[in-house]
Amino acid sequence: MAKKIILDCDPGHDDAIAMLLAHGNPDIDLVAVTTVVGNQTLEKVTRNALSVARIAGITGVPFAAGCPRPLVRAIETAPDIHGETGLDGPELPEPTLELDRRHAVDLIIDTVMSHEPGEITIVPTAGLTNIALAARKEPRIVERVREVVLMGGGYHEGNWSAVAEFNIIIDPEAAHIVFNESWPVTMVGLDLTHQALATPEVAEKIAAVGTKPAKFVGELLDFFGATYKEAQGFEHPPVHDPCAVAYVIDPSVMTVRKAPVDVELSGGLTLGMTVTDFRAPAPADCHTQVAVELDRERFWDLVVDALERIGDVEA
Repeated sequence: MAKKIILDCDPGHDDAIAMLLAHGNPDIDLVAVTTVVGNQTLEKVTRNALSVARIAGITGVPFAAGCPRPLVRAIETAPDIHGETGLDGPELPEPTLELDRRHAVDLIIDTVMSHEPGEITIVPTAGLTNIALAARKEPRIVERVREVVLMGGGYHEGNWSAVAEFNIIIDPEAAHIVFNESWPVTMVGLDLTHQALATPEVAEKIAAVGTKPAKFVGELLDFFGATYKEAQGFEHPPVHDPCAVAYVIDPSVMTVRKAPVDVELSGGLTLGMTVTDFRAPAPADCHTQVAVELDRERFWDLVVDALERIGDVEA
């Protein structure tokens, strides 16, 4: 049976690929897409999500816009990586889907509460503002969610500071809430996603699919690769967000390790650090785990397979 997921995102080049992977894989039932401020403003990332839906041929799935700013802090976006639109590079079609009238937080709550306990997995690939507010507004969702599989953090690596990853540091208070709730949390952080490099061989496989969505992904990677090389020195760009979706599809695509994780809120140099305690075996009641090693070939096979299944979509 396909696994039902809510994708909470801020497209974003890698968020767009995550959406295509979720839509194109038969083992995933994409039941809702929610957006949150992050890579760009809420208005921009929401429009991007709706444009990607048209490119992928996604219909019948509610899309809802969420929080336009973090819980406490000022908005911080990433135009040096994702451009002024949040999805620079390809030409985006005008959206055809209409937004759900509900706030994303309410769509998340309604979706979880309308399904049986353990049916819904939440997959955040952005800052955790929507997820934190959903847990605070309706605490009953915490025991009903199957798992939270998030792209964010890193147990050894940072990218927006020496020790903090972007999705966590833009709203560390929200991240603190999410990691400290009792639901199972899998952190697919930079230590894992920096293994998911879009090499020329990967780009060739995607180009060989030959469809409009595949061409779109190729254009995404061209822009993303150039900005990542300039801003962070990567020869080939790491494609973070699809890794979280890939874990839900097939957990064996990566090795995970149980360990307590908490989020630093007060350190002058360590704000937003996902502090992971590897000093001893995790206690029996540990509800957090971190992704460690990626099967790169199987991961990219999942992405290519999803693009092949989506086929050529009339935009």
